[in-house]
Amino acid sequence: MNFQQLRIVRETVRQNFNLTEVGNALFTSQSGVSKHIKDLEDELGVELFVRKGKRLLGLTDPGKELLEIVERMLLDAKNIKQLAEQFANRDQGMLTVATTHTQARYALPRVVAGFKHEFPKVHLALHQSSPHELVHLLKTGEADIGIATEALDDEPELVCFPYYEWHHAVVVTQNHPLLEQSALTLESLADYPIITYHEGFTGRAKLDQAFAAAGLVPDIVLTALDADVIKTYVELGLGVGILASMAFDPRKDDGLVLLDTQHLFPQNVTRIAVRRGHYLRAFAYRFMELCSSQLKESVIRNSLNSRSRTDDLD
Repeated sequence: MNFQQLRIVRETVRQNFNLTEVGNALFTSQSGVSKHIKDLEDELGVELFVRKGKRLLGLTDPGKELLEIVERMLLDAKNIKQLAEQFANRDQGMLTVATTHTQARYALPRVVAGFKHEFPKVHLALHQSSPHELVHLLKTGEADIGIATEALDDEPELVCFPYYEWHHAVVVTQNHPLLEQSALTLESLADYPIITYHEGFTGRAKLDQAFAAAGLVPDIVLTALDADVIKTYVELGLGVGILASMAFDPRKDDGLVLLDTQHLFPQNVTRIAVRRGHYLRAFAYRFMELCSSQLKESVIRNSLNSRSRTDDLD
């Protein structure tokens, strides 16, 4: 048994049992992949994959159990390398943070600037992705830290911590009729075309739930990933914008007016997540502490070592 065989088992599952793609991903031939699999099965004395002719269709029961062990072994092997780098080059290395556009654009600039000031030799990769892509990057070890509002707290392999709380707000043009109302309501909002986030991004689900609970079907005429895009089309008069309140800057968005809607929409929580069992270097803990002073290294370590997930800092 060797690490290449273990990598092939894991990659075969990731590539949906396509051995040609496995070979491409691991820079080897399809025949080499097949031989490694056969050698491992012969050594263990069990079949790991369900076959139809020469095609692999899935994992057998022993294969499913083996995959869990393989994932742990390869993660620990990576952790050993990280551990060595931590002590050999304490203030050098790479930190990959996967996050959404909203967090990268509005929440993280101060944190990133502070981090780069403290660790100028650390290469910080800010990977922008959807919440579900972000979860994948964390689970595969391609990202060290994930930051998003959606998806993170649904994964038992991840440990989550609250980062900050926020609300949605409404933006309109300076002469919009909604400015004349003394109390904004969901009913009055639903009278106008709405421009907001794509489904699955930046608290969109809570917006939909609020309207549905009130028995309303808003006319959502345009959706975007980027609050700046939302504001652009609001300025063009195409509708009322609903976006994260921190995305509004009165100095830059002087053609728009922000309307508070904390009484209309529920609070959102942006979370920071790391994969359980993933070795974090000292500068990764420092990055999270720069995000929230409550996220001390000891707090994170205790949660990572716990069997249960966490969503508080008690």
